[in-house]
Amino acid sequence: MDKFILSDIDTKLESYNQFTKFYNSIKDFVFCNISVSLNNWFGANMCAVLAGLLDKIDFTNSIKITSNKEGVLTILKKNGFLANYGYEKADDVYSTTCRYLKLEPNQGRFFNFYVMDELLGKESFPDMSDKLKKKIKESIYEVFVNAQMHSNTKFIYTCGQFYPKKQKIEFTIVDTGIGFKNKINSSMNVNLNSLQAIKWALGTNNTTKKDIPGGLGLAILTEFIKLNKGKFQVISDNGFYQLSEEGEQLEMLNYPFPGTVVNMEFRTDDECLYKLDTEININDIF
Repeated sequence: MDKFILSDIDTKLESYNQFTKFYNSIKDFVFCNISVSLNNWFGANMCAVLAGLLDKIDFTNSIKITSNKEGVLTILKKNGFLANYGYEKADDVYSTTCRYLKLEPNQGRFFNFYVMDELLGKESFPDMSDKLKKKIKESIYEVFVNAQMHSNTKFIYTCGQFYPKKQKIEFTIVDTGIGFKNKINSSMNVNLNSLQAIKWALGTNNTTKKDIPGGLGLAILTEFIKLNKGKFQVISDNGFYQLSEEGEQLEMLNYPFPGTVVNMEFRTDDECLYKLDTEININDIF
C-alpha cells in the first residue's frame, strides 16, 4: 500500500503546495492501494480540493482515508465527505458544516439552492439586506458558471465549514478542468502565465465572449469580503492568488493544480449591516 500524509491542512499557501505535491506523486498510479492520512488538522471545506484530486485517479485505484485525530474524521463524517470512502455519515447537530457536494456541470440550479441553504442562509453569516444577499449569491454562482462553461470539467466540488471559535465561515468551489491559463492562452492566442491568467479572469472589464473565459463578475463579492475582513483565493495551474484586507498576494505553487480552486472566507464576528449603495437613503445618514 502506498501511504501519504496531508498534515495541518487549511487555506494557507503551504497547504495548497501539499495538495499539489500529493497529486504530482499519485497522478500516474494505476491499480494501486492508496492510503491518505489527514493528520493533526484538516479544514472541512478543503474536502472539495481533496475530492477533486482523488477523483482524477480513483477509477483504477483503491483509496483509504484515515487520520491520527478522531475529530478530523468526525467532522468529515458530518459533512458527508467520508461516506464516499466507507464511513457512515454522522449527524451535524450544531449545523456547522456546509455539506460536501459533487455536482455535474448541468446542476447549476441545484447549486443555487445549496448556496442559500448551506451558506447565505446560516444565522452566523454576516448581516446584509436581501438585495445584497441576492447579488452575493449571483456572484458565487458566477464561479460555478465559469467552471460549467469554460473548464471542461466533468464534475464541480463544493464544501464549507463554520468555525465558531475562529469566528469565520470557509466556502470552497473546485473544478478539475483545464484551468484559466490553458483556456485563455488557447482561446486568445496569448502566452500568459498562471498568475497573469488569474488576474485577467478576475478583471471587471474582461467580458465572456463565445468560449473565452472573461471576468467572473465578482466585484461585489470581493468588495464585500474586503469590508468584512475576509479572504478570497483563486488557485489555478501553478498560480496562487489571495485578496484580503492586507491587499493582494500572488505566489507560484511548487506543482500545478489540475483545475481551479476558489475559496471564500467570511468573518462572522462582523456586526455591520451591509446594503447596496442604491439602498442607502441619504436621510438615514443625518
